[in-house]
Amino acid sequence: MYKIIDNFLQKDQFAAIDSIISSDEFDWYYISQLNYAQNKEDLTLYFVHMAFNEGRTSRYINIFSSIFNNLRIKALIRIKVNFYPKTSVIEKHAPHCDYIFPHMGAILYLNTNNGKTILEDGTEIESIKNRLLIFDSSRPHSSTSTTDSKARINVNINYIPS
Repeated sequence: MYKIIDNFLQKDQFAAIDSIISSDEFDWYYISQLNYAQNKEDLTLYFVHMAFNEGRTSRYINIFSSIFNNLRIKALIRIKVNFYPKTSVIEKHAPHCDYIFPHMGAILYLNTNNGKTILEDGTEIESIKNRLLIFDSSRPHSSTSTTDSKARINVNINYIPS
């Protein structure tokens, strides 16, 4: 089961997050393997900014407060910002589970592009600016690259709901 909320944040809240993440000040880190299920010889790569993980926070943690205020979060597990570079063909990434214990995932799409999130049942969620997808991220799901934008950028939040 999943839920999609279009225009999730107010325009000024979304613009505040987007302007920081799209600035040349935002820290990105190169990751050579998309997930544990991806073939190690696969040439697919992406960039990540870990805003919150295992109690460690980045200097940008506060920009996500408007997202928290609109989700029912009992415990925050992780906030990861993903940057998938443009590819010449859509690359579907290996299915994976974010964590093996029960939890929820929320993906906020920062730009509109032809990349997708693909759920376990084959449902494809389009990447649309300011769209939020809420789903059980302990279940297998996949991401894809994009071919019609310089990058596919989203904020991935893992949490225990209240």
